[in-house]
Amino acid sequence: MRFSIQFLSAGLLLALAATGSAALPAAVNGEPMPSLAPLVERVSPAVVNIRVNQTIADSGQFRNDPFRQFFGLPDPRREIASAGSGVIVDAQHGYILTKHHVVENADEIQVSLINGGVLDAEVVGSDAATDIALIKVEADDLVEMPIGDSEVVRAGDFVLAIGNPFGLGHTVTSGIVSALGRTGISRNGYEDFIQTDASINPGNSGGALVNMSGELIGINSVIISRSGGNVGIGFAVPTKIASSVMRQILDFGEVRRGLLGVTIQPIDAEVAEALNATVDRGALITEIVAGSAAEESGLQVDDIIVGVNDEKIADASDLRNTIGLMGSGEDVHIEYIRNGDTRTTTAKLGRQQLAQGAGTDIHPGLAGAQFASLARRGNSGIEVISVESGSPAAQRGLRAGDVILQVNRRSVRNLQQLSEIASANRILFLLVQRGDRSLMLQIR
Repeated sequence: MRFSIQFLSAGLLLALAATGSAALPAAVNGEPMPSLAPLVERVSPAVVNIRVNQTIADSGQFRNDPFRQFFGLPDPRREIASAGSGVIVDAQHGYILTKHHVVENADEIQVSLINGGVLDAEVVGSDAATDIALIKVEADDLVEMPIGDSEVVRAGDFVLAIGNPFGLGHTVTSGIVSALGRTGISRNGYEDFIQTDASINPGNSGGALVNMSGELIGINSVIISRSGGNVGIGFAVPTKIASSVMRQILDFGEVRRGLLGVTIQPIDAEVAEALNATVDRGALITEIVAGSAAEESGLQVDDIIVGVNDEKIADASDLRNTIGLMGSGEDVHIEYIRNGDTRTTTAKLGRQQLAQGAGTDIHPGLAGAQFASLARRGNSGIEVISVESGSPAAQRGLRAGDVILQVNRRSVRNLQQLSEIASANRILFLLVQRGDRSLMLQIR
């Protein structure tokens, strides 16, 4: 699609003057006005509405009391409904990309197509760290959207955002790519957002960011706004990340995130001067895990990693995101500085083990406790593996064997979800299952 400045500034003004109207004419000098309608009509059938029903347990102390049934008390559970959007990326197998938070803890998922059809869906896999999920429906004659290469997207490219805001049906907004590689948007997880000024509103989450070739380049995510409305700053997860998550879910049934096996800290001008380093950016290695990919590749403590796969590494956070967005088993080309000399090596990434975690890393009030996700055992919740005597966790009432079901009235299934909530709240209310009873613990 080509836009002519001369056409817009001269021909259009002449046409407006001739018609005496402020409305755009259908044609100028016999030439039709450019329209995105054909593109929208082609890709819109691949964008779906996702409706989620979820049962929330009452967090009260007596929610499991058998006397409830004896006395005919109401069911302590309540149902809530929410909505989002999704994109069909494989019509043959019925695979739909959406956001993790859209389908998180869903008891029932229904997908509405543009033709009015409603289908039941199931979660194939989900990744909280990237907020990407893959769901599946069974249907014929679905329309898929081709996945484009987000790596070739440039700031200034025209884009469309298609979704289902407010449950009103398909809505299309347009704009440009405002920036690439945005980070620091969320408190946790891995970030490499596409920023756009195309309006992304509530309900658009999980919808499609589309280029002018009708290809999916991002999954619409969040907006920055003090009022909750769109102010021209929206973000989408690029297809490079979404495709990687989908591929790992289909290959392994889960996301197997890459691990280099280093402890790092950022390099700045002050640190560079203290170390007499030749660069003032990158990630300084302060520790290497024995037997890790880093050790096997020949990296050493005091090396400064400045590049991965020909991409510059600005700081420790940049390295963490870059490696964390790759899959275990991938070969990565690493550029680093040692004693002032630039060197390169190749490392085969290991696999991050996120099944267990220390309370110290999650919240000060949980220090002294060790946790493990029950998801790998087919259950839901987070088990307290151990609690040190006299520790903050022990003082607040946690015991080994407790199972955390909810934090601040939000269900938690893994340590990532617990960490996300804990990082955003100074006070935590834990719904804990202890034996046959439930109790609420306040953590400060």
